[in-house]
Amino acid sequence: MDFLNALTDPAIPFLRHAFLSGILASLAFGIIGTYVVARRITYIAGAISHCVLAGIGAGLYLEYAIGLTWFGPLTGAIVAALAAAIIIGMVSLHANQREDTAIGALWSIGMAVGLLFIARTPGYVEPMSYLFGNILLISQSDLWLVLALDALVAGTALLFYHQLLAVCFDEEYARLRGIRTDLFYLLLLCLTALTVVLLVRVVGIVMVIALLTLPAAVAGSFARNLSQMMVLATLCSMAFIGSGLAVSYSYDLPSGPTIIVLAGLTYLLVLAGKRILRRKTA
Repeated sequence: MDFLNALTDPAIPFLRHAFLSGILASLAFGIIGTYVVARRITYIAGAISHCVLAGIGAGLYLEYAIGLTWFGPLTGAIVAALAAAIIIGMVSLHANQREDTAIGALWSIGMAVGLLFIARTPGYVEPMSYLFGNILLISQSDLWLVLALDALVAGTALLFYHQLLAVCFDEEYARLRGIRTDLFYLLLLCLTALTVVLLVRVVGIVMVIALLTLPAAVAGSFARNLSQMMVLATLCSMAFIGSGLAVSYSYDLPSGPTIIVLAGLTYLLVLAGKRILRRKTA
């Protein structure tokens, strides 16, 4: 009840902004998370998320040390995420190097480069909010950006639903049918990169993978097809973010970790429930 009252309190608009951004972004989280789980590219999404720190660090450095006010941390995060997605995609498709080695290298290099930029930025820059997120810092102007990125990610994913579905489940058959699977695989990685940028604002870099995959994993236990899984994953993401904000506000806890803990507990309960049902029906 306290949380509901706080949402309508004009004195604390940041809580409404946080709640609205989480609800809006859940659409992208649910759709792209479903594709990520179905295509089994969770580790690639993890590498992209950690490379985001390089873009954030570069954006902070260029803004405060060089004076490029138009190139802030969010712009840097988008550029770094898309660059990492394309590099990883090209390595996966064409390079002879081991894919996991290249992904691991980008993962660690992205973090290291970001921390070096942050260290050279004039003044004190607290990296913890970027690593662990703080959805309460989202402003009203950020809501429009979240809505724009949300529309782009969701619209593109739904427009090419059947092509991406083929890439996720039967890439060889799709290639034989004339679908440019390489192109759509890169598109999927770029959409994942943009979604990761949204997630960083909500739960931070370290916990991106959890919120990208747990709602989809829970939804996959009940959905009969990919479209149902997307809808259920979106609703699960909304529920996790909304309840996480309510619990964190009521008990004065950090919002990002609270959201992840609730999502993780729900996932474990669903797994346990399915196991119990199997034993009863066996």
